[in-house]
Amino acid sequence: MATELIPLAAALKSMKRANSGMTWIRQKHVTAFLRNLATAPKISHDTFDELPDSRTREYVRGLLIEHGVLPQRNAFLIRYESWATQAMERVSDPQNLDVIRRYIRWHHQRRMNLMDEVPRGTFLRAKQEVTVAIDLLNWLTGHDIKLPELQQSHLDVWQSEGPTTRRIAERFLKWAIKTKAAPAGLTIVPHRRGTSPRLPKIGQDKALQQIIHTNALETRDRAAAILILVFGQQAENIARLTWDDVTVTEDLVTIQLGTTKIALPDPLAQPWRELAANPGHELTAAHPNTKWVFRGTSPGRHIHPGHLTTRLSKLFNTRAARLGTLHELTKLAPVAIIAETLGYSPTTIERHATDSASAYARYIAAVNESVLHESPRN
Repeated sequence: MATELIPLAAALKSMKRANSGMTWIRQKHVTAFLRNLATAPKISHDTFDELPDSRTREYVRGLLIEHGVLPQRNAFLIRYESWATQAMERVSDPQNLDVIRRYIRWHHQRRMNLMDEVPRGTFLRAKQEVTVAIDLLNWLTGHDIKLPELQQSHLDVWQSEGPTTRRIAERFLKWAIKTKAAPAGLTIVPHRRGTSPRLPKIGQDKALQQIIHTNALETRDRAAAILILVFGQQAENIARLTWDDVTVTEDLVTIQLGTTKIALPDPLAQPWRELAANPGHELTAAHPNTKWVFRGTSPGRHIHPGHLTTRLSKLFNTRAARLGTLHELTKLAPVAIIAETLGYSPTTIERHATDSASAYARYIAAVNESVLHESPRN
């Protein structure tokens, strides 16, 4: 069985700085883990699952996947199944446990099983929806209310007493009504669109100038920031970019975000040229031949979107910047073109366009009101 670890040892030796790999492997907790692994009858995902859960376990698993010892697997689906098993232990009423089990299995897991690879966003949303659903069901149990007896007044009290994330229960409620687990006609007060803060145009311009003309951020962070401030891209989509999506020549840098390639003029192209010349993986064991533009700390994985937004938060809030950029872009081009070019759904861009037009209409109304109140002399 130990021979199956030879590719891992060879990968560590092939690193540009092999000493860093040996330093890692000599750590007590790493040595102990590898010793346990070496005594197992065979290396498989089941073998790893039987070992104590730890960051070392998942890191070594990732290394072996990256070097062909273990097959690829739908990691977020496995993680969700494990998480859901533990989450169900928090349900306080047996009848509600049956409801939440069906919700997990037939609403979330069935959809995930149809995916080639479950995206991180889908995994996180599913966890959040189940968490809020359990919160609602436990609240009902605490107030001696059965789900089939749920009334709108109960829902209103529950939602008003808790955080704004309770609105996410709307998705569980729709499923419960559809499956006749809850009475029809119940609603959750939805989130009012357009209430999230936007970075104004002057703030966008200031942040972009800092990125272009200063060293406030590292090269890869500057490259990512440009995609948010200029093209309104989400951190999750930026993190998934590969070098197949980027073309760097002596004359031109292009990036494919939607269906067409977008050319980056200088000086916006400069951070991307620097990143292409020095991508940073440098033959590490975790990323021997990676295609990820923004490599992560886990073997074969791209950067965690949350980690990327944290790095960029030194200069701006990524969500506010993205919303501000989309707000401005909808003033400049038709919805269909923006959606197709940037990889957004037309519905999403239409919503921003409507909001942008509404803001402009309010501005015109304010100007007209001002003119009407001016004196004839003025």
